[in-house]
Amino acid sequence: MPGYENAGYRRLFEDEGLSFGLSFPLTDSSRSRPNVAEEMRLARRAESLGFDALWCRDVPTYWPKFGDAGQTFDPWTWLSHIAAHTDEIALGTASIVLSLRHPLHVAKAAASIDRLSDGRLVLGVATGDRDPEFPAFDVDPSSRGALFRDAVKILRTVWSEPAPELESRWGTLSGELELVPKPTTETLPLLPTGHARQDLEWIAENGDGWLFYHLPESTLESFLTDWREQAGEKPFSMAMGVEFAGESGAEPTPIHQGMCAEPEWFREYFRDLERMGVDHVIVGLGGEDRERALETFEAEILTELS
Repeated sequence: MPGYENAGYRRLFEDEGLSFGLSFPLTDSSRSRPNVAEEMRLARRAESLGFDALWCRDVPTYWPKFGDAGQTFDPWTWLSHIAAHTDEIALGTASIVLSLRHPLHVAKAAASIDRLSDGRLVLGVATGDRDPEFPAFDVDPSSRGALFRDAVKILRTVWSEPAPELESRWGTLSGELELVPKPTTETLPLLPTGHARQDLEWIAENGDGWLFYHLPESTLESFLTDWREQAGEKPFSMAMGVEFAGESGAEPTPIHQGMCAEPEWFREYFRDLERMGVDHVIVGLGGEDRERALETFEAEILTELS
């Protein structure tokens, strides 16, 4: 791991073996505002059960055709609220859309959350995938890759230098300004998400890990082989939907970016992921009774794999 890793990064990746996080919303809706009190209660429950992270998404505007508003609240506001209601669990973004947010705003918000949470923030970062948002923000979609690279450079610079000088397509820093607060460590961990319109060599060099989506096992193995060749021991994380089958003996069936299966199937599947070299899984937990699903995951998977 890099020498500057914060508490959240260490929570996810310091120990050998697979760690697990949960994706908001923890209740049953990603299209309308969730029940905040219930989300907080389940977040505390997840922490008490031994989950390692809570992840929120960055959805600047709701596109009904896409059909997913994330946790609906702005990620910085939401994570600040989560930080105040939890103690040690890592807090993550999956993922901040750097092409639609000025990097100086991102840098200040992220450093503030990191400080307020005692160093628990881990940042997944992305280029965005909702077509109508780009004209709404007056962003040329073809510039996403370049904007992303510039944003990462700016973030790294303003987090670590007192009065930086830097010229980019986002603007000019002339050495007269400083970003405060600084994060708890030299820089915050950045996990590029998907390909982020970059080649793997760039991701390996500039990221502190790689965050991807649920993939067929043969494809995942190929991705992991390529990642290890480029990035060495930098961690690989993936997000997937998990829904426990309601009937004994049910065959595993695909769901959106994941699977519906019995706990025993997931236990073996996660053991396979661990053997392949996956370091962290962000679980989007489905089903009607989420608290029961949390408890089943803890009893059948967290306890058995620990």
